[in-house]
Amino acid sequence: MEFNVMNILLDCGIILFATKALGMGLRKLGLPQVVGMILAGLLIGPALFVHTAFPGLIHPTPAEMDVLKSFSQIGVVFILFSSGLETDFREMKKSGVAATCIALAGVLVPIAFGTVVALLFMGGLGEAADHAKLMNALFIGCILSATSVGITVETLRELGRLKTRIGTTVLSAAIIDDVMGIVALSILTGLAGDGSILETLLHVAGFFVFTAVAGWVLRRAFRALVRIYPHKRRTSIFAFAACFFFAYAAEEFFGIAAITGAYMAGLMLSGLGDSQFVDRKVIVSGYMFFTPMFFAYIGISADFSGFTLSSMWFVLAFVGAGILGKILGCGAVARCFRYNKRDSAAAGVGMIARGEVALAVYATGRGLIAPAGGIDPLVATIFLILMSSILCPIGLKMVFRHPDAGKEPSDNRPHAVTISSEAIDNVHHDLTLEPVPAEGERVDPNDTKEE
Repeated sequence: MEFNVMNILLDCGIILFATKALGMGLRKLGLPQVVGMILAGLLIGPALFVHTAFPGLIHPTPAEMDVLKSFSQIGVVFILFSSGLETDFREMKKSGVAATCIALAGVLVPIAFGTVVALLFMGGLGEAADHAKLMNALFIGCILSATSVGITVETLRELGRLKTRIGTTVLSAAIIDDVMGIVALSILTGLAGDGSILETLLHVAGFFVFTAVAGWVLRRAFRALVRIYPHKRRTSIFAFAACFFFAYAAEEFFGIAAITGAYMAGLMLSGLGDSQFVDRKVIVSGYMFFTPMFFAYIGISADFSGFTLSSMWFVLAFVGAGILGKILGCGAVARCFRYNKRDSAAAGVGMIARGEVALAVYATGRGLIAPAGGIDPLVATIFLILMSSILCPIGLKMVFRHPDAGKEPSDNRPHAVTISSEAIDNVHHDLTLEPVPAEGERVDPNDTKEE
């Protein structure tokens, strides 16, 4: 079916305006912008009443929807490429066994909780015998494995706990959590292709061998390119090309999700000279156009025709499983590594935030929804992002409400001394009080004023 290019231009204009306006509005309320972008897609798409009231607002034909879908797929590739670029190898190296085990629990426990919840709402645990429903349930659990590093980092920084032992551990665990979640999604998409577990693992192993070899070449080439052309747009263009090549190779050659390839391309370039410069270009290129298209497309393509009271119960159970899975899994492992109760609670609460990666997982595995009796977790995923983004900073502030909570004990604390009242009087007599200059005020050292 043909499409009208002018209609595509109109659709793009409406989508960009609506996503930015609602995104800014929700950010002023202290909520994630991504929620506003999805809400924009819901409002201008066929799912909600706005489309009925204004039928000419945006009504893309199937061919035009394919174009918007292509834009959205490029947007999600940009999201994961940027996440890979922002991953700090040094943090991962110094994280140690504790952060790795906390991250592993933060992936496996939520996946298990989500899978069980999904199976219960699809007819019971016995439905695991149905391959299609089992894949649907595992896909739902995989969405819960993602962690939003940004929300946690900003909250810990605001509380002054980012550089403490538990703050560093939570940050490292959140970074490793994303890597493990992407690997889990890759295995799941491989299994969905009716391949055996052994075949899927071989494909995943082959992809990571390819990534290691191609990544080594990429890093050397990028270093040489930056030495010749530092801070030039051409370096960003070559980095973008590498991102698209990795995404294509992952999907077409290894049966792995394209977003995994994009993430690994970013990971291979992270920590190098100009990697932050490239990341800024990704943000400008992606978040100016393609990323809003991704979030809006999710809302536009949403279908609430089958949404019932039972669906709302599933939403609540899904959100509960996502939050409790992180708190119980990460918190219990932190306790096993001899963190105190308060720090163990911080490890669990600090991992509950979800963001755009959860939506990227949803978009990638959307085809795994069982044709009969399956569950579409879109609404539940949106609610999870919203609730976890609110509860994570609140929970961390409650955990660290004591002024000394989470701070490392110092061995250089001053010892208590006893001073006589006579000594205090003598010191007080010799003291000359000087006014403290206001911020920005210059003080003349030769200007001595007596009280």
